[in-house]
This record gives sequence, C-alpha cells and structure tokens, in this order.
Amino acid sequence: MMKRIYVILAVLASALTASAQTYPAGLVDKTVAVVGNEMITIGQIENELRYMRAQGAFSDGNMRCNLLESMLESKLFLMQARVDSLTVNKDMVQADLNRRIDLMRSQFGGDEEMEKYFGKPLYRIRQEWQQQFEDQNLTQQMQGTIARDVPEMTPYDVKKYLEQTDPADIPLVPVRYQLSQICIYPDREAASLAVKEKLLDLRERIMGGEKFATLARIYSEDEASARRGGELGMSSKTIFWPSFSDAAMSLKPGVISQIVETPDGFHIIEVLEKKGDMFNARHILLKPSYTAEDRQKAFKTLDSLRSEILSGAVTFQLAARVHSQDPSTRTNGGQMADPHTGSSYFEIDQLKPQDYRAIKDLKEGEISSPVESLDNEGRNGNTVYKIIRVDRIIPSHPATFEEDYSQLVDEAQNKRAMEAIDKFINEKIKTTYVVIDPIFKECTFSREAWKSKIEN
Repeated sequence: MMKRIYVILAVLASALTASAQTYPAGLVDKTVAVVGNEMITIGQIENELRYMRAQGAFSDGNMRCNLLESMLESKLFLMQARVDSLTVNKDMVQADLNRRIDLMRSQFGGDEEMEKYFGKPLYRIRQEWQQQFEDQNLTQQMQGTIARDVPEMTPYDVKKYLEQTDPADIPLVPVRYQLSQICIYPDREAASLAVKEKLLDLRERIMGGEKFATLARIYSEDEASARRGGELGMSSKTIFWPSFSDAAMSLKPGVISQIVETPDGFHIIEVLEKKGDMFNARHILLKPSYTAEDRQKAFKTLDSLRSEILSGAVTFQLAARVHSQDPSTRTNGGQMADPHTGSSYFEIDQLKPQDYRAIKDLKEGEISSPVESLDNEGRNGNTVYKIIRVDRIIPSHPATFEEDYSQLVDEAQNKRAMEAIDKFINEKIKTTYVVIDPIFKECTFSREAWKSKIEN
C-alpha cells in the first residue's frame, strides 16, 4: 500500500508541472491539504480544473497551484463562517447550481456526454457542485461580513486617502457624456406582418417536401445555427426565451411549429429530439426589416424637430415628451440612462457604436443629425431612428474630491475592505492548523506564508 501511495505522489508531482495533463484515470483520491477540520483533495482540484477547461480556460503549469491557494483561502473563510453560525442561502445555491448544470448539459449536448467528460454520473456531479456552491455561499457571506465591518468613509477619510495616494495611482475618470434623445420607430406592425408572411411561405415549402435544413441555411438570420441547417444542438430549455422553449417542448419530433415570437424576432421550429427538459431543434429566425422609405420618413420628422429646437420654437424636453416613441426616456424629457446602472452618465464603451459616432464630434448643447441605431430590447436590439443632444461632457481627468467624491468613496472603501480581508487571511494562516502535501513544494504562491505549511 505504501508503495502505491508513493507512485501516486510521483504521478501528481509530474502533473503539477504539465500544462495539459489531466487527472490520470483510476488514480486514487487523496487529501492534499488540511485547514483546521476542512480538507482539500486531489479530486476537488482536478474537478475544478476540468470544469475550467470546459469553459475554455488556458491551462498552464501553475494552474493547480493557483487553484489550491484559492481553495486554502476559501477554507479559512468557511471555518469562520461556521464559527459565526452563518447559514447557507439555499435559493441562491440552487439557482447557481441549476445554471451551471444547464450550461454544461447544453455545452456537451446532453447528460451522457457531460457524464463522460467529468467521469461520473450526473447525480454525483450535482452533489459535488452543490457542496461547492454551499461552501462558496458561506465564504462570500463571511467576506461580506468582514467588508461591512470596515468603518464607513467620511469626507475627512477621503481627503486623507487622496493625500496619501501617489498621484500616479489616483484613479483616472474616463470621458463621460450626459445625453438626451428623441426616438421614432419604423412601422413595426407592417414589418412584422411581412416577416410572418415570409415564414408562413417557408413553412408551406417545408410541408410540401423541401428540407428544413436547406431553407435554414439560405434564409435564417441566426448565423450560428444557419451554418448547421438551423440546428441548435441538445440544450436545456432554460437557456432559450420562454416562448421558444414552450413551443419546442410541446412539439413532437418532425412537426413544424406555427410562428413563434421572441425578443429576437420570429421563428418556425422543428424538434429533432427530446430528453427530459432538454431538446435539440432546428429553427429559422427572421427579423423585421425596414425599407429606405421607413428611414426617410423618420429622418424627415426628426430633421423638422431638430430645426424647431434649434430655432427656439420648442425645447428639446417638450419635443421629447410629445414626439419621442421611446417610453423609457420620453417622460424624462428624453434624458438617457444606462439600463444596467441607472446612471445618466455614459462612458464611451457604454454607448452603442451608432450613438457614439453620431455625437463624438459634438460640443455641449449641440444636437446630432438623425441616425439609425438600436434600442435595448432583445439580445441585439430593435431598429430605431433618433436625434441625440449632448447635455454635458465631462473630460477625462484624475479623480478629484470636488467632482468625483462618490467614486473616490467607493475606491477608498473598497481598498479598506480588501486590506481587512487580506489581514484576516494573513492572521488566520498564522493561527490555524494548516498542512499542505509536499507534492506542492514547487508551487509559486502569492502568499509566502503557505510555504511554511508544506509538510516536510
């Protein structure tokens, strides 16, 4: 038995320096680190490495070392979380677990392929990942507790932070824009009707004997699946729009659906195979398209509004409230806001390329010519025509107390929180019983203190 253990250690020592070597088949699992009463095994490291590779992560010689160090730190937080009687947020864990399972099942094309890749049945994978997410949930809660215990920054603290920070390290605030818009949509109803008529014609052709895959290659506007004859691959129903999944799950294999509308456009669907809550289907996606006449009509209206605003006959805000067809901005007099943050200021990379091209050469108070752009609906957005006014431009500059107080508060508070978390880890390494297997003695850890815990 002892001879067997030494063979295992030799194999693993070699694996640690091999960039693409995988967990050797049939290798007996083994504890390689102990943190208090928490253990880390070879299997846990290799399972996480296998998952990362499935996600496209590049494997280098130090990846196992990095994973081990991350797990060691997590165990320190996990132990304290148990001492503090923190409880797992089961709803969050279940949501994260289901999301990962569905992603992997879809990526590999089904349960069997996923089981083959990870080398174990799905129920075991689910059990292991559930435990991992539970531990992760407690770890994050503990880190949050430490961060929340850091005293809130006062204006005096922020000024002191600025004084003590090297000017080269003061965060640079990128150029930001405050914008307003007036939007006009093309005739969606007419365009949608035209798309539906085209899809009905394609459906009739398929019912008449033409191949779905051939028509999908020619007509579908989902480029990724069109190359495969419209085939999506075996995937969990949860990754699609609900209306698409509901339609597909209700079909028998070989039956062509009626037209299905999603935020991406209009589809017809043919289910090839179903397994539980997964299915493989073909689809043809068509999106409403608009004519030069639609564009010309909208641009003419926007040009007239722009002229009236510039002449002083009407204010931009009033024109937006009366004429804009964008419900999210018309009530604010056209003022735009980031849909993700709610902020009324946009950095360049937060703007749609069409919008930025329209305003990049404008000064404050100037209004763009009419431009064709996209709204925030669906995955790619819908066509919309607009004029944009530049309300304010804040040039790029090092953050200042007067102009960027809230950002500096966040920066300084985050720095304090990270220092507190870092201090927690360093103190816990000193006071916690930690033993690391010598197969990791060649690792380069970010914290030298781990080196002293490697067993001689």
